[in-house]
Amino acid sequence: MKKKIQGSDRRNFLKSSGATILGSTLGANLLANTSSFSFNDSDVLKVGLIGCGGRGTGAANQAMNADPKAVLTVMADVFPDRLEQSYNALKTENPEKLQVSKENMFIGFDSYKKVLASDVDVVILTTPPSFRPGHLEAAIEAGKHVFCEKPVAVDAPGIRRVIEVAKKAKEKNLALMSGFCWRYDFPKRATFDRIANGDIGKVTSIYNTYNTGALWEKERKADWNDMEFIMRNWLYYNWLSGDHITEQAVHSLDLMSWAMGDVMPNTVVGTGGRQTRIEEKYGNVYDHFALVYEYDNNVKGFHFSRQQKGCTRAYDITIQGDRGNCYIDVFRKHEIKGAVNWKYKGDKNNMYQTEHDELFASIRAGKPINDGVRMAHSTMLAIWGRMAAYTGQSIKWEDALNSEEKLGPALEDYNWDLAWKMKDVAKPGLTKFV
Repeated sequence: MKKKIQGSDRRNFLKSSGATILGSTLGANLLANTSSFSFNDSDVLKVGLIGCGGRGTGAANQAMNADPKAVLTVMADVFPDRLEQSYNALKTENPEKLQVSKENMFIGFDSYKKVLASDVDVVILTTPPSFRPGHLEAAIEAGKHVFCEKPVAVDAPGIRRVIEVAKKAKEKNLALMSGFCWRYDFPKRATFDRIANGDIGKVTSIYNTYNTGALWEKERKADWNDMEFIMRNWLYYNWLSGDHITEQAVHSLDLMSWAMGDVMPNTVVGTGGRQTRIEEKYGNVYDHFALVYEYDNNVKGFHFSRQQKGCTRAYDITIQGDRGNCYIDVFRKHEIKGAVNWKYKGDKNNMYQTEHDELFASIRAGKPINDGVRMAHSTMLAIWGRMAAYTGQSIKWEDALNSEEKLGPALEDYNWDLAWKMKDVAKPGLTKFV
């Protein structure tokens, strides 16, 4: 019978950092989990999962599918229920390759240390973004290959830290792959290759959007303290998510950067605000942004994003050149018109699976992929844009990258009694650039 953890007992259990999951339905499930793989086989690639939400579960499954001898052996999260849900989902999808014993399931803010102390070869980092720089640094220091979700930080000090980690990964010949998944999408690869080869001439402007509806939220339960409520609703706290431009719309900014050959702009100016999500339960994030990124030669990138219920949605990018233009509806259309007329009609792929296929192939070949600097720069585009919107100021690249503003606590300071004083909702013209 499943043991239900409630009230103060449950909270004390959660506070036990690094605690191994015992009991529950998992024990019975594990007894039935058999495999033809031998852990003594030197060809086996062992994978550890840190962060067992939906994206982490998907990434773990894709990792197991990416290589004939990739197995998941360790899992960690701060919430027992999330770990259990993830385990059960993976058992349904990939029972033979799920090799996680109950002794290798860890709970707590420092549970990532237990994963990194194990003999895994590859780690998947899919916790909220605020944890990413510290987890990345620890993973590379431990000699692990890494797949990490985007974004890779929530502030400029975190970005600088990630850039240094990327250098160390290269020195140690370790893979470092980001979750900027469109870079692994066949239609977009073909389209951006044509842009790079001059099919629309010199790029003169880029318009990109990420306009969605409202996202999920978790209603507060009686036995949740403030920290648990915040962690369950991390999207709405910029010290955990970086705000929605960083956590979600960063994909569109990454596409803009791809079109520009990953050359950084010079300045950013813009605005944003909070019109529909104004209640306290939505923390301190905005619900819309409007920004202009200024590149060399008067090239401008225009970015619009919002998370507002009942509004027209858009997730696309228009790239104007001096010989034509390219339009991409990220899910449906890839088209060039002008001196060259072209539509993508080739194969489509599961970009999430392709990421892991190429990651594991690079590890096998001894030529590990390293997306490190690029993923840091794409994330910084979003952080930089947030800075400009929050302050109402035009901000230069050097100033943004060297900002000393830290949004959240140090990794080692996270605990269930943390009473972090988040910043007030930003007010353009009043909020100062740090």
